[in-house]
Amino acid sequence: MSIKASRVDRAALRVNQGSIILLLVLAFALRLEWLVALVSVVMIVGTVVPSAGAFKLLYKHLLRPLGIIHPEIVEEDNLQHLFAQGLGGVFLAASYYVLAVEKSIWVGWGLAFLVIVLALVNLTVNFCVGCYLYLRLRRLSFFTRSAFRRVVDN
Repeated sequence: MSIKASRVDRAALRVNQGSIILLLVLAFALRLEWLVALVSVVMIVGTVVPSAGAFKLLYKHLLRPLGIIHPEIVEEDNLQHLFAQGLGGVFLAASYYVLAVEKSIWVGWGLAFLVIVLALVNLTVNFCVGCYLYLRLRRLSFFTRSAFRRVVDN
């Protein structure tokens, strides 16, 4: 099973991770449950329509042109990053549901903090747990690369 490499800008990934962490910590500190939902939507939209990802657009149209952050292009499979982002978005959707509907503060914020911790691990030590899970599931033939590609290419 070969992995098709594509061009990935790691600087854009770091902006994505940093934005997620910042907004979720802010949501927790100010008890803004709606912000958890917003981050979830941004992540899911950015997974399904990668060119419409709000954090990617922030990087592409503001941070990079101003020279605040410089591109770091590498050859690797972008689908693993999209899978990880989508999975994080689903966890945040569950977090918002539990916070808003079930009124379970511990479980709801626990799910949000799981996303924060995993984004922080990726940002600081460059290990993406969602990417690792994607590669493991592919190896187990849980899904095929082409099936996942069809979802994010539509």
